Amino acid sequence: MDFGLTGKTALITGGSKGIGYAVAESLAAEGCNLILAARTAADLATASEKLRSRHNVSIETHALDLSKSEDIAKLASACPDIDILVNNAGAIPSASLDQLDEARWREAWDLKLFGFINLTRLVYAAMKERGSGVIVNVIGNSAGLPKPNYIAGGAANSALDAFTVALGKESPAHGIRVLGMHPGVTRTERQAVRFYERAEKELGDRERWAELLPPLPFDRPTEPEEVGDFVAFLASDRAAYTSGVVMNHTPPI
Repeated sequence: MDFGLTGKTALITGGSKGIGYAVAESLAAEGCNLILAARTAADLATASEKLRSRHNVSIETHALDLSKSEDIAKLASACPDIDILVNNAGAIPSASLDQLDEARWREAWDLKLFGFINLTRLVYAAMKERGSGVIVNVIGNSAGLPKPNYIAGGAANSALDAFTVALGKESPAHGIRVLGMHPGVTRTERQAVRFYERAEKELGDRERWAELLPPLPFDRPTEPEEVGDFVAFLASDRAAYTSGVVMNHTPPI
């Protein structure tokens, strides 16, 4: 099936590892040129080298901190003509209200919540001038089922869900699609570290992390490649009538 992505250019935040890298892999396999943004230049170099060895597409990287407004402005200025934006960067700690002080809460939201919003604001304006574009927000299914031990993440994801739906209702008038998806528990390095930390805190033994896994669809976590393929579909011409919705990849748990 031709997704109609050949020759298009996608900017992926948090694109050096985990879900972001998997999205890059899926889009590159469809012939999409890539711009990857993340904090660490070394990780971006490793990711781009792997992608170039597998796909004949152009790859550009930007080592920036997307929790900072000035870095977001630099990235948007460097990428004025992108066809697709995939907002994915973000790392909100698993913690309850009494475990998160104001500084840590704000730091987490500066990247995941305001990072998405501020980059979208700039990219959306450029897309409106051209009359075309797609924005896909990779959010998280705690938006639909907030948990007390992930209170900052659930609140941010709920806000991004509403943000996506609201903007996606307006965007078709400008030839733009804005939509999102909520990945479930995904087998990434970051997710593994999260479960190790929880096991250490709650069970006193990081090696007991598997006891904290909830019942999962198909009795396993989602693979990053499955999320990447889903995002590629949403960004593609095969989803050309889809905007203002956020789709669950698996049921909220």
